[in-house]
Amino acid sequence: MTKGRSLKAYAIGYLIFLYAPIVLLPMFAFNDSKIIAFPLSGFTTTWFSEMWNDSQMWNALRNSLTISGTTAVLATTFGIFAARASTRFRFPGKGPAMGLIMLPLVLPEMIVAMSLLVVLLAIGVPLSIFTVILGHTLICTPFAVAILTSAFQSLDTSLEEAAYDLGETPLSTFRLIILPLVMPGIISSLLICFTISLDEFIIAYFLAGADTVLSSYIYSQFRFPARVPAMLALGTILVLVSIVLLTIAEFFRRRGIAKTGGKDTGGFL
Repeated sequence: MTKGRSLKAYAIGYLIFLYAPIVLLPMFAFNDSKIIAFPLSGFTTTWFSEMWNDSQMWNALRNSLTISGTTAVLATTFGIFAARASTRFRFPGKGPAMGLIMLPLVLPEMIVAMSLLVVLLAIGVPLSIFTVILGHTLICTPFAVAILTSAFQSLDTSLEEAAYDLGETPLSTFRLIILPLVMPGIISSLLICFTISLDEFIIAYFLAGADTVLSSYIYSQFRFPARVPAMLALGTILVLVSIVLLTIAEFFRRRGIAKTGGKDTGGFL
């Protein structure tokens, strides 16, 4: 009993330590003071107005939305191919190939970013939004594969076999039978990859070049104390957007599992 209580207390303390900064973020975003400290001075929405009128922030946001949207589509497309191949077919080198695809999950992002920077500069590719998309696609693809592998594993193979017996080709079977069944997983993958790319900083910082993305812009603004409250207001909005997107992604993930009759082994929420 004592051990169980200790583990419970540790878990609660860890969660408080992990999420307390997120709770403090909106508190200081609505605080009527440029000094980030207690006690709070009062309630204000000035920092949200200042953020809203920041033209540089909007330019960085447009770049980030372009990167995140493109990354989500590319990573999910690659994830569909990899997940389909790993769950449906047997081929030589399958284990090492899938391990290589999933490797960015365990590699430090700093190492990935520096490696990509060296390679891209060595082959003469200029740093831009395009290179950030390449980097983000690399780190998001494993997440897409993990989500879509669960979706493909939940499929009833007898449906595919029945389609073949009725004269459908492999391509038409995939388009008409398999794809609609795994569509909730695809939507979940798109949302997760979009969120990861939008929030990612290290690779964007290394590979963006002269182009400004939202995460790098926020980091640069913290050098100026007067700009910190507006960045906290922006951070509050980004946290809310991330929570909404992750909630929707989890909804579609569970819907996909229920639709295919699979077993839920845990998700994002």
